[in-house]
Amino acid sequence: MIAVPAPAPITARAALAAGAFHPPASPTMQATPFLRFDGVTIRLGGREILSPTSFDVARGEFVCIVGPSGCGKTTLLRAASGLVAASAGEVRRNGVKMSAPSREVAFVFQDYGRALLPWRTVEGNVSLALEAAGVPAGERAPRIADVLGKVGLAKHAHKFPVQLSGGMQQRAQIARCLAQRPELMMMDEPFGALDALTRQSLQDELARLVRDDGLTVLFVTHDLEEAIYLGDRVIALQANPGPGRPSLARMIDVKIPRPRDQLTTKEHPEYLQLRRELFAFIEQGHD
Repeated sequence: MIAVPAPAPITARAALAAGAFHPPASPTMQATPFLRFDGVTIRLGGREILSPTSFDVARGEFVCIVGPSGCGKTTLLRAASGLVAASAGEVRRNGVKMSAPSREVAFVFQDYGRALLPWRTVEGNVSLALEAAGVPAGERAPRIADVLGKVGLAKHAHKFPVQLSGGMQQRAQIARCLAQRPELMMMDEPFGALDALTRQSLQDELARLVRDDGLTVLFVTHDLEEAIYLGDRVIALQANPGPGRPSLARMIDVKIPRPRDQLTTKEHPEYLQLRRELFAFIEQGHD
């Protein structure tokens, strides 16, 4: 459904040019979208970081957000998590306006080194989320063991962050987020600082966790191939928004079958086509 009022039918191209595009309804989408960006505009320091932007996210959907530095990707995540107030428009989750942070929303940062407390062990860092939520001490141990098992850190529970590799530290941060049992996971370039092999391993691990736990994910990345590999949909933002130049420049459905793997998926004809399309989009000056 295209959420742009008009006296006559409006095309998807026209809706996108207006900065508003809600995906067509499907049997799996609820009447009230799980997450809705409705004309969200962000102005900081007198500058418009994000022009009026509208789109819906279905429950359980993995949406990747790409675009050049400074185009508003992280700001979009912060608005969706209640950390930044929209200058105009609003974000609604389950029909309720997001006006403050919520325990149902978890945020995974790129800088895992700073995200973890160095004086706490892995299990101590995971416990932090439960302590903040007021979970009784007697209930924490089984929940911590459960999430550490999910991310492959069960044998490293008593180690400190400095004793872990970068990939293991990021796993610990993800485990801490999972421990709070969120509905929505915000991920801001979580694998950007990792080597290629570790990155691929964590991509597959994340895809499995999202599938098993039924999470909804908004995932910011500069890596177009990562966006196609992980996403159900890729949203491309462009810098310097303004009249006639909306922040939301492109929205692409990724219909590659799941589960995906690093070899056959990246040889899939649709993967190659989407990769070509996104790279061409960037090269054509949307920066």
